Amino acid sequence: MTGAASLPMYDWPEIRHATDALWAGIRGNLCKRGIAAPAALDRSADPEPLWTEPGLILSQTCGYPYATRLTGKVALVGTPAHAATGASPGHYFSVLIARKRDAPVRLDDLAGLRFAFNMVHSQSGFAAPVRLLAAGGHASLPPPLQTGAHRASIRAVAEGEADWAAIDAVTWELAKRHEPLARDLVVFARTPETPALPLITSLRQTNNGDAISGAVEAAIDELEPDIREAALLTGLVRFKPEDYAPLAAALPVGQVFPGLAS
Repeated sequence: MTGAASLPMYDWPEIRHATDALWAGIRGNLCKRGIAAPAALDRSADPEPLWTEPGLILSQTCGYPYATRLTGKVALVGTPAHAATGASPGHYFSVLIARKRDAPVRLDDLAGLRFAFNMVHSQSGFAAPVRLLAAGGHASLPPPLQTGAHRASIRAVAEGEADWAAIDAVTWELAKRHEPLARDLVVFARTPETPALPLITSLRQTNNGDAISGAVEAAIDELEPDIREAALLTGLVRFKPEDYAPLAAALPVGQVFPGLAS
């Protein structure tokens, strides 16, 4: 048995070759360490069931579900670093985006504007903007639009279905390169930094944790420059579960998005 693996969080079609190259490197380094791994990534439509599969070798989740649902149920491998965002190594933030022609100036301006978000358990797309607006006593009153993906939120704002969205800074870098509709949008604010999207493995692999982390680090170091640039990767940070604990704090959703349940 070789288990299962996925790298779903930044696997845009335009950089799938880079994701596959990264996985090939990780797999090769796992094999050198005596850990069997599948030849190909699992690209099922819904990556979440794989996160708690006993046979999981490696996957990537979001910080909010890791902190609220997965801590203690999976083993933390580490967190990729993406220098292109300008964040501290292993950290990221969300950019708040709107159409260039009518972008808000202050967070107060969001009161009458419709929010687009990927999913309610997203740290960057939902939890981060909730905490940012709540801290300043702001709210966005129209019923928000759930899109299912950051790229879909970008398109929804550009096409006028919604007025603003919070986008993972790494995804925004990808959008500027690969999503034509991003040209119509502008960043008008950003959220504070938090630990970025963690790599995880099954609890069955706990004893192999250091070896798996080492395999990922080696694979990133060995990437060809063009692959590294396409994937925006620079390294791996070995955070601990407690580094994600603040993300589990209760979200004042009703205060910020009173129209969500409408």
